[in-house]
Amino acid sequence: MNKHMARRGAVMSAIILISLCIGILVGYVWNFLDNGTHPYRYYEHVTKYAEEYGIPEELLYSVIKTESNFNRYARSRVGAIGLMQMMPKTFSWLTSSEHLGEHLPTFSLYTPAISIRYGAYYLNYLYERFGDWSTVLAAYNAGEGNVAKWLDDAEYSDDGKTLTDIPFPETKAYVKKVDEAMKNYENIIKK
Repeated sequence: MNKHMARRGAVMSAIILISLCIGILVGYVWNFLDNGTHPYRYYEHVTKYAEEYGIPEELLYSVIKTESNFNRYARSRVGAIGLMQMMPKTFSWLTSSEHLGEHLPTFSLYTPAISIRYGAYYLNYLYERFGDWSTVLAAYNAGEGNVAKWLDDAEYSDDGKTLTDIPFPETKAYVKKVDEAMKNYENIIKK
């Protein structure tokens, strides 16, 4: 009877161990697939600059995903560069004495740490100006001058602070795409 119970205990232990291993493996596969569509790269830079500039990590990841799909060498048809797809003119302004004062050359935007730092800094700047993340995303894509005009127009804003409509289809689609990516990144970051 004791041999039978010992054997039964060993079988149960093996079943539990195998179940645990399968559960862990499924978790790893799920994370791999999830991170394949929503990469979690440049963690050290995203974490550092999200904290330094008060940007939600999931927002920063979502902008990178939407702008460049994590291609540090990305260059848009209009000339935006790097992970955060910043325009050279904007980068020059942000590196000037008026802002961070580093006077870096444009090709620095191909360096992940610099692209993420200046992208986070610019998102913070826009947030301080507009105070609403959807409005900030519209400004990041269409320019703060366009967004300021839209906020002054009752056709696009009821309160002069948030946008009820975005007249540029590309910008409207961009804000929606970043918002959708943020939902995925919120789940990834909470894991």
